[in-house]
Formats: sequence, C-alpha cells, structure tokens
Amino acid sequence: MVTVLAFLFALGLLIAIHEYGHYRVAVAAGVKVLRFSIGFGKPLLKWKRGPDQTEFVIAAIPLGGFVRMVDEREGDVPAADVPRAFNRQSLFKRAAIVAAGPAANLLLAVALFAVVAFVGVRQPVALLGDPAAGSPAAVAGVRAGDQVVAITADGSTQTVQSWSDLQLQLLTAAMDGKTVSMQLRAADGATSNVTLHFAGAEDKASQPDFLATWGLRLKSPPALIRETIAGDPAEKAGMRAGDVVTQVDGKAISGAEALLKAIQASAGKPLQLLVKRGQQNVALTIRPQVQHLASNGQRVWRIGAMLGGEIPTVVVKNGPLGAVVQGFSRTWELSALTLKTLGKMVIGQASLSNLSGPVTIADYAGRSAELGWLSYISFLAIISVSLGVLNLLPLPVLDGGHLLYYAIEGFTRRSIPQRLQERLQQGGLVIIALMMTIALYNDFARLIGPMH
Repeated sequence: MVTVLAFLFALGLLIAIHEYGHYRVAVAAGVKVLRFSIGFGKPLLKWKRGPDQTEFVIAAIPLGGFVRMVDEREGDVPAADVPRAFNRQSLFKRAAIVAAGPAANLLLAVALFAVVAFVGVRQPVALLGDPAAGSPAAVAGVRAGDQVVAITADGSTQTVQSWSDLQLQLLTAAMDGKTVSMQLRAADGATSNVTLHFAGAEDKASQPDFLATWGLRLKSPPALIRETIAGDPAEKAGMRAGDVVTQVDGKAISGAEALLKAIQASAGKPLQLLVKRGQQNVALTIRPQVQHLASNGQRVWRIGAMLGGEIPTVVVKNGPLGAVVQGFSRTWELSALTLKTLGKMVIGQASLSNLSGPVTIADYAGRSAELGWLSYISFLAIISVSLGVLNLLPLPVLDGGHLLYYAIEGFTRRSIPQRLQERLQQGGLVIIALMMTIALYNDFARLIGPMH
C-alpha cells in the first residue's frame, strides 16, 4: 500500500507540475485554455474555474496529462476566440508555452534538492572498501578505509561531502573519459593522492556496477552479529549477538561484505571463524547450510545470523543560499548525466538495460517513502529531472519535438506542413512505444530475472 500510494502521489505531482507549466505560460500569453487534465480516459473529478471557464480534470489513467488549448488545426474555432488560438501566436510564444512544461519539472527538482540540502540529510561518508586485486583502484593505490575528501578534474577541485556525492562526480568524469585525482585520507590521518584514468571507459560508465568493477565501492560495515536464528549453524556453533567476526580461515576480513562472500564461497565446507567478544577473541567452527536457490540457479549458503554493523555517516547540510545553489548544481549535473547516458544508448555505447519503466519507479517510490520524507523528496527530484530531460528530447510527440519544429520554422521562415508533422508524430509514437516496451522488459527482468 505504501508503494502504491507513494507511486500515485509522485505521478500526480510531477504530471500536475509539468502541465501547470504549460497552462500558466499559455494563460500569460493570452491563449485560451479549454481543458487541464491530469491523467487520461474517463474523468473521475472535474470542475471549471477562471474567466475562460477552463475545465480541470482528474482522469482514471494516471500515466500522463495534457493541456488543451484553442487551436484552429483541431476544429472550428468561434470568431471571438481566433486571436487567442495557439496556432495564431508568435513563434516565441508557442515555443515558450511548449518549453514551460519541462522547465517546470526542472525547477521543481531545483526546489526539492534545495529543501533537502537546507534541512540536511544523513549520508554515508565516502569511505572506500578493499578494492579487488588488479582493479584500476587497487593499481592506483586505493586501500580499504581510505576516505575521499576531494576530487580534481580538468584543473578544478571539488570537495567530496558524502558517498553519493563521490559517485556522481566519478560517474560524470567517467562518462567524459576524464582523468581524475582523488585526495585520500587514511584511518591514521595520513593523506595521499591517487589518479584514475577513465579514458576508454566511456561506453561502460553507464552500467550500474561500473564503479565496483573499477574497485571503487563503499566500505562495508563491520561484521557485527546482531542476532542468531535458533537451530541454525551460527547458534549451534556458539555464536552470540554482539560478536564481531574478524577472521575467516585465518585471514582477516574487512567487514560484513567479506564475511558474506566467504560464506557463499564455502559451498558448505566448515569455516574457522575468529570473533571478538568484548575483550576476548573466540574461535568458532561453523558449517554453512543451503537456504535456497538464487534466480540463476546458484545455491545460496547461510549460517543463520543477522548482521547489524553500521557505517560512518555525515549530515550534509547547507545554508539558504548554499541550498539553492546546490539545488541548481544537482539538477544540472543529473540533467547532463541523463543526456549523456541516453546519447550513449542511442549510439550503442551504453546498455538499454538502463531504461526503467513504471514498475521500477513504483518500487523506488515505495522504498524511498519507507526511508523517510527526505529520501522521498530526493526521489521525486530525481524523477522530475528525468521527466524534464526526456520531454526535451527532439522526438515528435514530445515537447522537444515541437521545439525542433519551431527551430526549423525560425530558421526557414516557414512552418513544417501539417501532413508531414502527422507522419512524424506517428514515427515518434512508434519510438516511444519501443522505449516503453524495453523499459517494461527491464522492469520485469529486475523482478524475476532475465526472460528467455
């Protein structure tokens, strides 16, 4: 129920803001608006207001919306309304009305990011985990526990406030194939610099696990045992809540992630664990047992213990002016990253698996809502950026397609023939339908595994 409500609210808000952008600028330009609709299909609620008695509608299918204006291309228009028809407006006014929808979404994202930055949000510190042997990070000199405090690219140095901040800066640099220098601070306070060369990695930078393949991952929390399950191997071996696993088969482990990997790699063979219990070190022998099969058919091994270690966090917070600057900066960075990813998908340098549909969006809406209102606001801001950027793409049917028509009209001094526009609209619908099909496939593939 939380997921459904969070998803419906997100859709309703983002669609309403988008359409209100169109509506507000249309009214300001003197265009008569007939209907403002959130959703398609059968109206659930409707009312009229304003001097033009514009009909406001909430419809049954909440997957979009529209603003219907007086337009001679769509039928007969009363003589009194002809001067207020959309098609009679200047090129500048028409372009402004069309651009106002995506612009409203981007401005909403700025406002939401600014709210989060002003209130402050607790995020993981940019502490790096143990890089895989031979990975670019390991070769560069990254060590487990190093904290990234700043990044330098193209001669510009930016402070790293948190792990999410680091991710965004690294992915942006990787998408452009840049060389970056990371300033690190070790646990003992010593500082060092490592250099990462992302040249040649542009085509892989959009993959979800890109940073991990480079050996750049968040430091795992300590392998603290929060609870053991009665009758399972951990309890039978004498493991207790509060134990911290420090070694597996005589080798030190860096945290919970390393312990989970060791359990999975055991394939059921006994593990010799060393745990810290208070001031004592206690040796335990545990034989993992199969719990279930993963979606790929691989056995999943467990010892029956709940891990509860925590990672260091920091509250990232700005003053009023800094929050607004952060809102614009974050929106700009995400917009650029979205465009670069889409561009690489078009030319085949990025996987189409990056496309997500309504199922994935609903899933993240529910998860973020359960984490708290700040997480949910951040989610809304990210989706608002995506909606704004996608609608600016130069595809017929989308706002960006109409803006492209107007750009051509401004250059040639002639509007594109209506029949050609209709043909282009049909082609645009095919492209959008194909994108939605791929996005839905990706949604269900994430839920139930790839379909064959």
